[in-house]
Amino acid sequence: MRTYKTKGTCSREIRFEIEDGKLASCEIVGGCPGNTVGVAKLAVGRPVEDVIRLCKGIPCGNKGTSCPDQLARALEAALAEG
Repeated sequence: MRTYKTKGTCSREIRFEIEDGKLASCEIVGGCPGNTVGVAKLAVGRPVEDVIRLCKGIPCGNKGTSCPDQLARALEAALAEG
C-alpha cells in the first residue's frame, strides 16, 4: 500500500496499490465523499496509464488541482519510483 499526501485539495491523502500495471485499490481520504469515492471506484481495475490520462489536469474551482488530478500525480510518482 502506498500513501500520497495531497496538496491543494480538501482531501488529505490517497492510499493505493498497483498490481500488474493496474490500480488494484484506491482510497481518497477526506474531501467530498460522493466525488472521492466515485473517482476511486471508477479508477480501480483500470491500467494506471489510463487513470493518469483521464484524471491529470482536472481542476476544482480555482485551486489549479483536484482530487482526480492529485490521484494522477500520485500514480505518476509511484511509476517514477518503480
